[in-house]
Amino acid sequence: QVQLVESGGGLVQAGDSLRLSCVVASGRLPTRIGWGWFRQAPGKDREFVARLTWTSLTFYADSVKGRATISKDQATNTVYLEMNSLKPEDTAVYYCAGGQGGNYDYWGQGTQVTVSS
Repeated sequence: QVQLVESGGGLVQAGDSLRLSCVVASGRLPTRIGWGWFRQAPGKDREFVARLTWTSLTFYADSVKGRATISKDQATNTVYLEMNSLKPEDTAVYYCAGGQGGNYDYWGQGTQVTVSS
C-alpha cells in the first residue's frame, strides 16, 4: 500500500517562507505519475494549491501564484512545495497527493501550516 508522508509544516509569521516535503514512505507508485498539493483551512473545503504533471508542467491556484513553487527531486523521489510571503490566510493543513491524469489516488496525512499575523 502506498503511503505518502508530508513534513515541513509549523508556525511561521506573515511574510516568512517555508518548504513542505512529501515522500513515498512505502509502496510503489505507477509510472508517469503527477503530483499535487492541496490545503484545507478550518471550516472550509479542501482546495487545490499546486500541481506538477509527470511531464513537469506546473499549475498554481491564483491565491498562491507567484508565491509558491512545486518541484520534485528525482534522486530522492521527494515532492516539495515552497511558499514565500506567507499570509495568515495560508493557514491550513497541507496535503500532498499523487496520481495520473489529474486524478489523485494517493494522499498523505497532511501537515499543519499556521501563519501568524
